Amino acid sequence: MAASAGTPIEIANSAYSTLADNVALGRKRLGRPLTLTEKILINHLSQPQTQEMERGRSYADFAPDRVAMQDATAQMALLQFMTAGLPTTAVPSTVHCDHLILAKTGANIDLGVAIDTNKEVYDFLQSVSAKYGIGFWGPGSGIIHQVVLEHYAFPGGMMIGTDSHTPNAGGLGMIAIGVGGADAVDVMTGFPFNVRWPKVIGVKLTGTLSGWSSPKDVILEVARILTVQGGTGAIVEYIGDGADSISATGKATICNMGAEIGATCSVFGYDQHMSDYLTATGRTNIAAAADKVTEHLRADEGALYDRVIEIDLSQLKPLINGPHTPDLAHKVGAALGTAAQANGWPLEISAALIGSCTNSSYEDITRAASVARQAKAHGLKAKCELLITPGSEQIRATIERDGLLADLEAIGATVLANACGPCIGQWERSGEITSKPNTIVNSFNRNFPKRNDGSANTLSFVTSPDTVIALALAGRLDFDPTTDTIEAPDGTLVKLQAPTGEVLPKKGYDAGVNTFIAPPADGSHIEVIVDPLSDRLQLLEPFKKWNGNDFLNMPVLMKAKGKCTTDHISAAGKWLKYRGHLENISGNLFEGAINAYTGEVGQGIDLVDRQTRAYPEIAMRWGKNKFQWCAIGDENYGEGSSREHAAMEPRFRGCCVILARSFARIHETNLKKQGIVPLTFEDPAVYDLIEPTDVITVRGMPPKPDQPVQCYIVKQRNSEQIPFTALHTFSEEQVEWFKAGSALNVVRQKVIDSKN
Repeated sequence: MAASAGTPIEIANSAYSTLADNVALGRKRLGRPLTLTEKILINHLSQPQTQEMERGRSYADFAPDRVAMQDATAQMALLQFMTAGLPTTAVPSTVHCDHLILAKTGANIDLGVAIDTNKEVYDFLQSVSAKYGIGFWGPGSGIIHQVVLEHYAFPGGMMIGTDSHTPNAGGLGMIAIGVGGADAVDVMTGFPFNVRWPKVIGVKLTGTLSGWSSPKDVILEVARILTVQGGTGAIVEYIGDGADSISATGKATICNMGAEIGATCSVFGYDQHMSDYLTATGRTNIAAAADKVTEHLRADEGALYDRVIEIDLSQLKPLINGPHTPDLAHKVGAALGTAAQANGWPLEISAALIGSCTNSSYEDITRAASVARQAKAHGLKAKCELLITPGSEQIRATIERDGLLADLEAIGATVLANACGPCIGQWERSGEITSKPNTIVNSFNRNFPKRNDGSANTLSFVTSPDTVIALALAGRLDFDPTTDTIEAPDGTLVKLQAPTGEVLPKKGYDAGVNTFIAPPADGSHIEVIVDPLSDRLQLLEPFKKWNGNDFLNMPVLMKAKGKCTTDHISAAGKWLKYRGHLENISGNLFEGAINAYTGEVGQGIDLVDRQTRAYPEIAMRWGKNKFQWCAIGDENYGEGSSREHAAMEPRFRGCCVILARSFARIHETNLKKQGIVPLTFEDPAVYDLIEPTDVITVRGMPPKPDQPVQCYIVKQRNSEQIPFTALHTFSEEQVEWFKAGSALNVVRQKVIDSKN
């Protein structure tokens, strides 16, 4: 039987059957009360009796309950899985078609165009899902994280997903971790998910939200406090009476955007709101099962946290974060206006957007619609383009039935397809707008340059859906809905009242059109065909194993200055169509990276002939000549999306080592998975010593756990060698990935050995 045939209640009951014993074991082994994070992790350890559990140090093997993949990342993950030689996935897995739909005209037309233009990819994903026992959510189903919340997430569970915002499921008390496709392949082939035991940051919430403040403001405030690196290596656990006052979907919003502080994931303890949401989404049986183990689905009294942050929800004011980074927080209104004027950010808003995986729940839409109804009553309309993205087909059908879409359309909104769209760069805008600096406001989660529409001229600000509507009606970035007024067509001044919403629909959810295809009981007869001439899909060739030598005199292809996110390394937008074709998508490698020597974007000096070229072209030339090279990153290198293409592309082109001041967690793991050595400067100032013509030598390969690596900057002008020390986080198992050429090569060999 297909692995994905395990029903949600069966999976939950299996997790709950061992929970009490494993929690008791964890308390005994650690000798203290446990956080919720520790309870769930211990219950999913492969060997809970013996595995080490030292925070921030131990590497542990886990057995997640399920795997979820979105269509852009699923292509490469499943191409890797196909090489393993297994008949089905070992754990329940799903594919969700949400990333490849371009927002341009409106829901129906955009969806139709996507189905036509992406037919080859959708057919591949559907057939490979059917063959290997994977559930398939077709285009139009909705955004992966919203669909997972509605159907698969459960309190106390553990899942991994090939998208950085997988932690959205923490809103239902689940440890849900964003990973690269190679991690997903490990789990789908029946091998453990290996990750360093996280630290635990407690966020104690007191009071209750009111007025214009919303759950989005909680995570915007946390991002302000912790910054984009503050959660790295940690799980953020929300505790306190205030946490219990927030709806399940509000909790999901907070957990979703925890990815922007670098957190492994975020989680809330089980409460009545979660029980109500499970019941409303047809999972009364899971709510009943969770009710029986509630004490184990919340932190123990006296649980130990590495750091505790306190936020009084009663004092929290509406925030808006940006541009360029999700941790640059401003209070709405005059303070933001002052900052905008000082920095040259346009005050006039060119577009306002509501939805995405972060803020597209029924509660979100009802609050936004309550503001829209006020506007309509006074004859007000949005003063800029207003776009609405329902998070799922179930949300779309329900808000249409309840008249909420009509409320939003009455003030000028256009409804987009149930997909990611503008949140991930799938948004076609007029060049007349994007050719000059312009400001957008949205309820999304990520706002790096070029993120939404591919234009560096677009300045993106992140806030709650309620505030987005208010700003759209005012048309200005410096509007404060708590104090300011808007002039109506009849000349009266309108003061918007605070939004009101409904947590759950009184009439229940309307499932809408069924776009789910369950796999057959036996898919062995299904043939998955990849056209050798396709420009969108390409079968993978295994990376070669390490040749046993140190890395000597490696030229530096790229030295990045400032942010070098996975968007900078491997852009989305127009490149999404090549996510299943490693060679073609490598045409974007480092396209958005800022050259630390010149400040130029996406180009540098080709050290072979000293000509200036685009980074992707240099990488292609060096790859064809089989050069071994390295790249240099700044702080938090690889921040952002989980896309493993940002690690596979440099590996494909010949990269051996990435040196940086620090790494984002997912990307560092992705590099190791693909056979690249990620190293951090022991002294961050060494970054400044590397000049354009220098080459780098790295000795002492393979890296040895807990031991630094000796490196040298070699000056080509006089052969001077400047020694420096680099650090790494390789475990014994990860060293084997490097020696084999990739983690997938290790898995493939284990599968072969198991058959012999």
